Amino acid sequence: MPLTRYLLFICFILLSSAGFAQRYTVSGIVRSATDSQPLIGATVAVPELKTGASTDTRGFYTLSLPAGSYQLQVTYIGYQPYSQTITVNSSAQTIAIALQPTENKLQEVIVETNSLEQKLNDNRMSVEQLSSREAKLLPALFGEVDLIKTLQLKPGVQSGGEGSSGLYVRGGGPDQNLVLLDDAVIYNPSHLFGFFSVFNPDAIRNVELYKGGFPAQFGGRLSSVLDVRMNRGNNEKIGVNGGIGLISSRLTIDGPIKKDKATFLISGRRTYVDTFTRLINKVNKDKKDYSPIPDYYFYDFNARLDYKPTPYDEISLSGYFGRDFFTFNDAGFSFSFNWGNTMGALNWRHTFNPRLFVNTSLSATGYEYNINNKIDVFSFNLRSDVQDVTLKTDFEWRPAEKHTIKFGAAGIKHGFTVGRLNFDSDDDLQNFSAGNTYQATEFGAYLSDDFQLNAQLSLNYGLRFSGFNSQGKTYTALEPRAAARYSLSTNTSLKASYASMMQYIHLVANSGASLPTDIWFPSTPRVKPQRSQQLALGVSHLFGDGKYLITNELYYKWMHRQIDFRDGANVFVNDSLENEFLFGKGESYGNEIYLEKIKGRTTGWLGYTLSWTYRQFDEINDGRRFPTRYDRRHDISLVLLHKLNKRLHLTGAFVYGTGNAFSLPVARFPLQDVQGKEPGIVPIYSDRNSFRLQASHRLDLGAVWKLKPKRGEADLTFSAYNAYNRRNPYFVYFEQMRDDEDQTIGFRAKQVSLFPVIPSVTYNFKF
Repeated sequence: MPLTRYLLFICFILLSSAGFAQRYTVSGIVRSATDSQPLIGATVAVPELKTGASTDTRGFYTLSLPAGSYQLQVTYIGYQPYSQTITVNSSAQTIAIALQPTENKLQEVIVETNSLEQKLNDNRMSVEQLSSREAKLLPALFGEVDLIKTLQLKPGVQSGGEGSSGLYVRGGGPDQNLVLLDDAVIYNPSHLFGFFSVFNPDAIRNVELYKGGFPAQFGGRLSSVLDVRMNRGNNEKIGVNGGIGLISSRLTIDGPIKKDKATFLISGRRTYVDTFTRLINKVNKDKKDYSPIPDYYFYDFNARLDYKPTPYDEISLSGYFGRDFFTFNDAGFSFSFNWGNTMGALNWRHTFNPRLFVNTSLSATGYEYNINNKIDVFSFNLRSDVQDVTLKTDFEWRPAEKHTIKFGAAGIKHGFTVGRLNFDSDDDLQNFSAGNTYQATEFGAYLSDDFQLNAQLSLNYGLRFSGFNSQGKTYTALEPRAAARYSLSTNTSLKASYASMMQYIHLVANSGASLPTDIWFPSTPRVKPQRSQQLALGVSHLFGDGKYLITNELYYKWMHRQIDFRDGANVFVNDSLENEFLFGKGESYGNEIYLEKIKGRTTGWLGYTLSWTYRQFDEINDGRRFPTRYDRRHDISLVLLHKLNKRLHLTGAFVYGTGNAFSLPVARFPLQDVQGKEPGIVPIYSDRNSFRLQASHRLDLGAVWKLKPKRGEADLTFSAYNAYNRRNPYFVYFEQMRDDEDQTIGFRAKQVSLFPVIPSVTYNFKF
């Protein structure tokens, strides 16, 4: 559809809403009475009129009602239902609501709200939502709660490997995920070589993952959007919470600066594995043939200030700083590298009236890594980083109760340092440097409309215009988005979505396991932007008196101008890195089945994904398509949470996945290059990624025992990662076998596994 006709169609829909009868606005924010945190997805309803709304990410709701007296009901799982009589007259009303928690009273957990029904009737599809409170109940590796690993238990989301926190969403790579923390980009959301994410659960309020059907306000990546929101400070009193775990401890302090005006939150976390490794190295340093253990630790720090100068304005200042440090020192050799993210975001939200809002944000974010190596008198330093400054503004207009218009624009100033190498010797006779720096500008503007035409049909459609400029070359693109929901009955909905996405910056990495050797590279005159198109179809059915929701989604994704390296490419110390790139195409398709239960003493979900993911390059595999390393035919996850009594929660998670695809030599031949020396062995490979590792599966078990401290709350969280000690494959290498005369007689494949059964215990407290 031409752009002019598209805009005229949107204007027609907007004008069509003018014919509604005289109605008045009731709006407000729903919060928790204990810590003043907004409750996302709470149901605010008027049963007499059979109408209602769900709260957004701010806990905000708005209703359009005719004049009269009604019963307003508010419900949210885990909180006591709230009811209030309201009188709607000729003026708009603001009603703030604070819900009381159920305080572990089992009969009150089963409340009238039905968020499964909200999911059923939501226009959006391919969206996963998670709160930190839910994630803390699940068993975790080393007892370290991880929001991203919990998302890996959802269909369509895979990890990069055993224990990894990387996200591979519907066939996309880790660089194709847009990760936002309070609207600011986070480039590498991983600690400990990808085994933990950078998100401290005590500082995070909720997470939304979009796997498809992307709203028009998001752009810049192909495969997913991970929208993370930090907690706000407690508006009632000073609060302290934290935990002491097997490898790390964390502490969070929050509270009011000025009641009903300003709050603060400060949260920190640090591992202490380095304390034990240093002690072991010190005790054993004088032993013969002792090899020191590398020294590793990470820390991160979150902070947020919220200020409400007027009833119509909210200002927040968010910050994140995190670093990982890895060092190894031995006689005549030292090696170290560090990497991390820095983020600061200033957000201002202004309410013009209960139907019109604007949110403006200014953020600065950066990711960098440094590698330092010293051998005898020679040393080198290798550094890469990306620095962004982003200004964006988003408007939201609700002309009617079932009608929301969003529009806005954003601009990003990028700065890239690509493989900056410095080499020198102690005598200063040999030294040189190499590397490149790039500057780029990215921009975007969008318009979207979410409109319920009638009781059966809802539409969400939009258009994004994006562009990128670097080295004198400007790329532009139109990115249409559309989604629809049709209700076959009160319990069954059909959904469909289409999204076109552009990605202008690219991750250059020598591994897919979220290792810190990451280089971000901009689109240039020779490196064109990547593009994807995704189509999804789904059906959702609510049954069992509203206790269960089953969803089945089919998707197909086309990916254009995918990037890979030439064989033997020089990734580092290369002033012409773009000459090492190859460009091809990809496709991913599959079926995701998801069964969920959120009410009652036993809750949880079952997910199954059947999928295929391929890439195709003219210069690789003789031009034939090949499966990617993270192509996984079958992926199953089962999560159960059972409330045994008021004090004891039992949890379990079982996962199964087809083994990753990888390449192995099918034969070898000897090559005599120097007379008199043993011939070298040259491997011969077949098609790329034509072999598979063994299937991976494991069972994680956990228990949360609520203590009875004199003040506040406390619990002990027990978990057993990989409870039946399954040795899942991490990678395979070949061991050379020799005879008694030290001659090579063959090769033997050996599997490396990372984690056996790992028990852990964490003490959590809050007061």
